[in-house]
Amino acid sequence: MKAVRSERVNNTRELILATAERMFAERGVHEVSNRQISEAAGQGNNTAVGYHFGTKADLVRAIVRKHAEPIEVRRKELVAEVEGSTEVRDWVTCLVRPATDHMSGLGTPSWLARFNAQLMNDPALREIQIEESLTSPTLRQILDGLNACLADLPIPVRMERGDMARNLIVQMCAEYERALAEGTPTARATWQEMAAGLIDGIVGLWTAPVTS
Repeated sequence: MKAVRSERVNNTRELILATAERMFAERGVHEVSNRQISEAAGQGNNTAVGYHFGTKADLVRAIVRKHAEPIEVRRKELVAEVEGSTEVRDWVTCLVRPATDHMSGLGTPSWLARFNAQLMNDPALREIQIEESLTSPTLRQILDGLNACLADLPIPVRMERGDMARNLIVQMCAEYERALAEGTPTARATWQEMAAGLIDGIVGLWTAPVTS
């Protein structure tokens, strides 16, 4: 009986997470209430979100963590393949492909990329995303490898291009996901091909000349 109840609770939590991710992606985090999420998830109790997750910030963090685990697994695999590399492309690949490979496996439609874009546009929510990413030692290893390849770039330029690259990854993935969901034409047929183009662009960004 206890096992059945535990499974029911887990299923409810997963349903709420999936519903919240979709609604946040489509409408924005602040435009959706916990009550609306509970109703959309078919929960008779309108306080179900609060009961299972706490505040809206806690719910956002739970969605981020749900996807962070499989992305981290893929990240470790890719880093193992390029460890010690002095090629910018290798480390950019480790930045881009863990997320795009995961998104490829979510099917169509998916909402993760658009959810991430909503977080990027809100300072408080972006802070949650950044805090969670900082728990990944593998991501730190990727950034260290990339910085070693770009040691000749002045630190302010590296920081600036890091911001550019992060925004490019988030926004391009969101636009690609939206196009797939809406059935509109895309420049690349698959997430794998889209990632290849994104990697090309970011490598060009990092290695572009610096105006003195």
